[in-house]
Amino acid sequence: MRSRRLRAGSEVVIVVERLHRRSGIAASSAPLPLRCPLPFLQRIRAIREYHTGQIPVRDAGGPVTAAMWGPAAPMVVFATSPAAIHDVLGRSDAFIEKGIVHREMRWLMGDNLFDLPHEPWLPRRRAVQPLFTKRHVRGFAGEMVGAADAVAGEWGDGAVVDLDAQCRRLTLRALSRSILGLDIDDRADRIGENMRIANGYVADRALRPVRAPRVVPTPARARARAAVASTLGLAGEVVAASRNNPDGAAPLVRALMEAADPQTGRTLTDEEICAELLVFIGAGYDTTATTLAYTLWELGRNPEIQAAVRAEVDALGGRPPTPDDLPALTFTVQVLHEALRLCPPAPAVGREAVQEVLVGGFRIPRGTILIAGTYAVHRDPALWDDPLTFVPDRFRPDRMRSLDRWQYLPFGAGPRSCVGDHFAMLEATLALAGIVRAVAVESVRPDFPTAVPFTMVAAAPVPARVRRRAA
Repeated sequence: MRSRRLRAGSEVVIVVERLHRRSGIAASSAPLPLRCPLPFLQRIRAIREYHTGQIPVRDAGGPVTAAMWGPAAPMVVFATSPAAIHDVLGRSDAFIEKGIVHREMRWLMGDNLFDLPHEPWLPRRRAVQPLFTKRHVRGFAGEMVGAADAVAGEWGDGAVVDLDAQCRRLTLRALSRSILGLDIDDRADRIGENMRIANGYVADRALRPVRAPRVVPTPARARARAAVASTLGLAGEVVAASRNNPDGAAPLVRALMEAADPQTGRTLTDEEICAELLVFIGAGYDTTATTLAYTLWELGRNPEIQAAVRAEVDALGGRPPTPDDLPALTFTVQVLHEALRLCPPAPAVGREAVQEVLVGGFRIPRGTILIAGTYAVHRDPALWDDPLTFVPDRFRPDRMRSLDRWQYLPFGAGPRSCVGDHFAMLEATLALAGIVRAVAVESVRPDFPTAVPFTMVAAAPVPARVRRRAA
């Protein structure tokens, strides 16, 4: 049975999907996804540049489209509608599991919540999940306010600063103190570079249709392993120091030491704690920094929105914001949600079909690489009015209730969604409020260039002029 479009735009209603869901027909009787009609080089570019590449694939082939990329490579299927993404991310790991990116990361960085397959992941998640409840993350996020004050305090009145570089400085400063209990300003650049090398290697190798065996030495692999070893060494020093000094200031390290699987009582080994610290730094560093940089860039282009954020922060009485102020910063949170819509930290989520399954009414063979296209869904004109315009009012509480659960996914969704989403939002809100409290921002660059070496990052400097506000 052929699929047909029932309405204009990129949101496609698949008739066959409805029939199969209602009748319970097995996946084996459903049709294969339509092949992407784009030329071969454009398909390769879409897979390699998988954030912006999702949209031409969707527009050419529909919300479930297969993109072949080599005779020896597995089929890649882009899922770019809320219903299709639900079928990818909402399924049990018995059908759809973590894929090649996660296997490459596990080999390079060790076992952590991001890369573990289901069986070893489940007890780790049970142990770590309680540390990231809304109540607990308040104790980790306070460092972001001090970091924002310190970094913004160095900006001269009228100076032009690189928002990307400056947001990386303050994010790593805050993360290092909240996670490691260290002041690592003198090592921040090196740690950041280590994580970029490691993440870039993982993504680049995973997105190659043909990969050299791991036993073959390459310069890129040597650099990546050295980068990981350097950061793991620092994490090991912190864990050892925390074991020797229970009163040391490393709040997340101490929390990880005390974490236990509620079903088995098993605690984490020091090696497992170091692996989790590595991924928390790696995941939190690029994602939070890029979200802040993008948000400030948008505020610098939209002075009326910036003024509304500033008025909300000023209503706190001129003092630095705290985690207790989050309920009073509702518009600031809306601004961040809109930034995360247009510049999601994870513009795509990769999975692999470990059994034959249905996605959007189509049969997905075992071994297929699945790409859940968050970037395409967040910018779909069939789902969002004027989708490329920055409109924080989309995320007013009354409007958010009308959104499809699967059309806004800045932190993923389903059983393997990001464990640190509350932490990330709290940190970003406090940092943004702190910066807007100190300076006014005027964007110099008309665009925000992006790249996805692993998560979404700025592809070039993002200059902005800052004006100090009167105390």
